[in-house]
Amino acid sequence: MDSLASWWTRLAETIARWRVPSGFASGLLALWLAQPTDRSLTIGAVVAACGEALRVWAAGHLEKGREVTSSGPYRLARHPLYVGSTVMGVGLAIAARSISVGVLVMGYLALTLTAAIRTEEAHLTEKFGRDYPEYREGRLADARRFSATRAVRNREYRALIGFLLVLSLLALKVRA
Repeated sequence: MDSLASWWTRLAETIARWRVPSGFASGLLALWLAQPTDRSLTIGAVVAACGEALRVWAAGHLEKGREVTSSGPYRLARHPLYVGSTVMGVGLAIAARSISVGVLVMGYLALTLTAAIRTEEAHLTEKFGRDYPEYREGRLADARRFSATRAVRNREYRALIGFLLVLSLLALKVRA
C-alpha cells in the first residue's frame, strides 16, 4: 500500500511539473478544434474574464513561498488561482463552441490541477508546518489588502496575456 502511495505521489509530481508544456499542446489542439461564433466568443469571454478577475484578486493577496495566505479569496477557497483557471477554461471552452474542446479542457484541468493541488498541499504543509493545516481548517486569517504590485510580482500578467491571446486567436478563427 505504501508503494502505491509513493507511486501516486511521483505521478502527481510529474503531471504537475508538465502542466504548462502540456497546456500549450492542449491549447493548440483546442484552437484547431474550435468552431467559435461571435455569440460563443462573447459569452465565453465574459465567463473567462470572471476567472481571470478571480486570479488577479488572488495574486494580489498571495505572498508566494513566504507565508500561508488567508486573506481575500483565500478566505473563500483554498486554491482560488486554480478556481480562477477552471472558470477561465470553462469560458474559453464556451468561446470555442466545441464539445471536443470542452472535454479536452475539462480533462486537462481535472488531471493537472488535481496533481498540482496534491503536490502543492504536501509542499506547503512541509514548508509552513502547522500554519497550513490550520488554514485548511479555517483557523488562520489575516486582513491583508489587495495589492496590484503584488499581483504583478506574482506574474499574473502572464495569465492575462495568455487569456487575451487565446481570445484573439479565437476571434480570428470566427472571421476566417
